[in-house]
Amino acid sequence: MPVGSPGGSSPGGRRTRRVRMTGAQRREQLLDVGRQLFAERGFEGTSVEEIAHKAGVSKPVVYEHFGGKEGLYAVVVDREMRLLLDMVTSALTGGHPRELLEQAAFALLDYIEQSTDGFRILVRDSPVAQSTGTFASLISDIATRVEDILGEEFKQRGFEPKLAPMYAQALVGMVALTGQWWLDVRRPKKADVAAHLVNLAWNGLSGLEPKPRLIGHRKA
Repeated sequence: MPVGSPGGSSPGGRRTRRVRMTGAQRREQLLDVGRQLFAERGFEGTSVEEIAHKAGVSKPVVYEHFGGKEGLYAVVVDREMRLLLDMVTSALTGGHPRELLEQAAFALLDYIEQSTDGFRILVRDSPVAQSTGTFASLISDIATRVEDILGEEFKQRGFEPKLAPMYAQALVGMVALTGQWWLDVRRPKKADVAAHLVNLAWNGLSGLEPKPRLIGHRKA
């Protein structure tokens, strides 16, 4: 009889009992398992049977907690979106506008580095029929937080503030798509990627710096 099963014995002869999870603990376990499988295989390539098997439970347990694969996926996506949005929002602490660009670039690259599985899930086309489950809507949410900053900068420079939303979408989209590419190659280093992104966004193609530098406190 396996160690840890009801009535099983440890190597020293002591009888052991399976540790029973609380409902909250089981829910978190299923979320962790689902997150890993969705990142590896995508929504369509993952089944309730696989989720249950990897978690060591029966299929009804998955349905009990989430109503099915769709419900589990929706919670995983929502958590990852909130995590990324929080990281971006907290990173934009002010300073020179160029430094704000650096902060935004680092926030996304930090998220990719720290939550690789989550980012892989977010960049897939969401099969769940809801407007908040796509990478495009996530980028739009982040851009909304950036456009206010750009709007103020446009006013100070005499530009049309109404164009700030368009520029915000362009900037955030550039960083996000570059991050999607960097997810797999991981070259060059994170700080170099951030520096080159800001170089293009700040200076434009006609004014690119041959060796861009970071002006903020983040250097790595």
